[in-house]
Amino acid sequence: MKPRDDGRVSIFLAIALAGMLMVIGLAYDGAGQLGALQRAHNLAAEAARAGGQSIDRAQAIEGGPTQINQAEAVAAVDAYRAAAGVGGPPPTFSTGPDGQPLIQVEVSVTYDNKFLDVFGFSDTSTVTGTATAVLLTTPDE
Repeated sequence: MKPRDDGRVSIFLAIALAGMLMVIGLAYDGAGQLGALQRAHNLAAEAARAGGQSIDRAQAIEGGPTQINQAEAVAAVDAYRAAAGVGGPPPTFSTGPDGQPLIQVEVSVTYDNKFLDVFGFSDTSTVTGTATAVLLTTPDE
């Protein structure tokens, strides 16, 4: 009597199909996370620009060095992030190598996984983008 092979192909196809769906899910959600990372970097750059426009007007009008008004910059960054629906820590302020004021902003964006949560991965992934804006001034001639 010959051994029966009935059903072996069905089991193989079921396992192969599950593996292929997992690879497709990895590709789809991986691309989604890359898109969220790009969005986080773009939003961080835009929020840094918004904060960098908050200069200390009184000091600039008097002819002093142009500096960032930190309280206004923090408010501008927070308002921009709130309007975009993202979060992040307060911006940091520093001075560049040539003495120019810098503002660094970090933005966190959450991506909702579409396929990977079906296979036991987390439902969401959080990505972070960082950008620095430099306050540039031109001398009066």
